[in-house]
Amino acid sequence: MKGLKKKRRVQVIAVAAVALVLSTGLIGYAMRDGINFFRSPSQIMAEPPTATETFRIGGLVEEGSLVRGQGETIRFSVTDGGASVPVVFTGVLPDLFEENQGMVGTGRYVNGVFEASEILAKHDETYMPAEVVDALKEQGVYQDPNS
Repeated sequence: MKGLKKKRRVQVIAVAAVALVLSTGLIGYAMRDGINFFRSPSQIMAEPPTATETFRIGGLVEEGSLVRGQGETIRFSVTDGGASVPVVFTGVLPDLFEENQGMVGTGRYVNGVFEASEILAKHDETYMPAEVVDALKEQGVYQDPNS
């Protein structure tokens, strides 16, 4: 009777371990497209991502680079002070989107141009995503609006 209980306990532990490994694998597989990494323009120019990789870019909209094309297509450049990446976006830009302001875009880097599927802009006078602030501080171009 004691040997049967021990055997059953080992079986339960083994099944639980297999279930844990399987569920972790399924979660990772399901999230493979949902995880977007943040990159600054300098990082993109130093190590260009593959055309199939979706990621986020952040920085300042370069002054004089905003060009509105036919329809809803907009072209501009994003800079962190060290490098500049051309961006193309088809859609409606946020109301607060303008030159020399912080932005974050989600999309892919194809043939030297970031093709954005989503653009986010600051939501008030002083807000900028922490990741963008950190990247700008690394380049030495960040100026605290509160000082």
